[in-house]
Amino acid sequence: MSGAAGVVPADDFPRDLADLHLLVGSYTATGGGNATGISVVHGTTASTVAVMDDPSFLALSGDRVYAVSETADGRVSAFRYAGGALEHRWDADAGGDAPCHVRVDPSGALVVTNYVSGTVTAVSLEAAESHAASVTASDGVVGTHGSADRVVVAESALVTGVLPDVEGPVEDRQEGPHAHQSIATPDGTVLVADLGGDALHEFRVTADPAIDLVRVHHLGPGVGPRHMAWLGAGADADLVVAGELDGRVYRLRRDDSGTLRPIASAPAFEGEVGESLLSHVEVDRAGRVVVAVRGRDLIVVLDTADDGLTVVGSASCGGVWPRHFAQVPGYLLVANQMSDAIAVLPIGADGVPGETVAQIAVGSPACIVPVAARS
Repeated sequence: MSGAAGVVPADDFPRDLADLHLLVGSYTATGGGNATGISVVHGTTASTVAVMDDPSFLALSGDRVYAVSETADGRVSAFRYAGGALEHRWDADAGGDAPCHVRVDPSGALVVTNYVSGTVTAVSLEAAESHAASVTASDGVVGTHGSADRVVVAESALVTGVLPDVEGPVEDRQEGPHAHQSIATPDGTVLVADLGGDALHEFRVTADPAIDLVRVHHLGPGVGPRHMAWLGAGADADLVVAGELDGRVYRLRRDDSGTLRPIASAPAFEGEVGESLLSHVEVDRAGRVVVAVRGRDLIVVLDTADDGLTVVGSASCGGVWPRHFAQVPGYLLVANQMSDAIAVLPIGADGVPGETVAQIAVGSPACIVPVAARS
């Protein structure tokens, strides 16, 4: 690899990634990071397209980009994406402290999970967009993020659910509920991973908006569920959960009562857990589980044959502290938060990544969203 500061010149970049187009969420100085806001990446070049505090997680839906601001007075912001630029549309209260995940639910609500306060908020996108359009039409508000005349969505357009006030055995991490991620289920409900309470809370969310608790799925003490992904599709799909605190990957299946119960689990690495923390997890096209391990700076791949979980192999994440990753054809893109870069790793036939072929300089990356084509 050549190039100053670890950035690969365009001529050395894999030709099929020369048109790589990404949106990247990061930590800014507010959260101890080195970014200034949301970045857009073209090939190997990153530039800031929206200045905001700690946009640590993003969601893309059509031409809309939604970003959390993972701060004490958490909020979520909406942008219109066009021509590689972001036009600020509106802001809404996140309904809690330190929002760390955002997702557009099939119900038509924007679901935001708030880590520190242990709450989950649903924002009516129809109400938010209608309000933004009416304000813009009447007042001519310019779409610049951070401006004093920004559009703030009314509280009537959102509703917040509070997770039970429980504790776990890991005292410094499980002193209370910590909502980390939400995921839609094949049944039309929403699961919220509670790292602090060792549980998955299942809600029914509607675009009204409304949030109603359906049931709670309990995991073992000290698991610390962080991120989830579906293995398979439809009613027969299993749920894969990354245990941030115990270093294990879990495979859950619904029983006749509707409860999600573990049918298999496997450690992502050998030895003591210590400061090794699982982060993001996904399922690849071949049905293998891919999970990142901070502290050990690994990408681990697990086979899912015969209703099990078996480690196929692991590889370096290409940097330090892999907080998130994204899959694109032939490559794994890893957001190495403490390396201020996204590592580009080629994927082998067995699903295990090879050595890094490129580094894309981005300050404190925390979330990668591939965009299908340049706008």
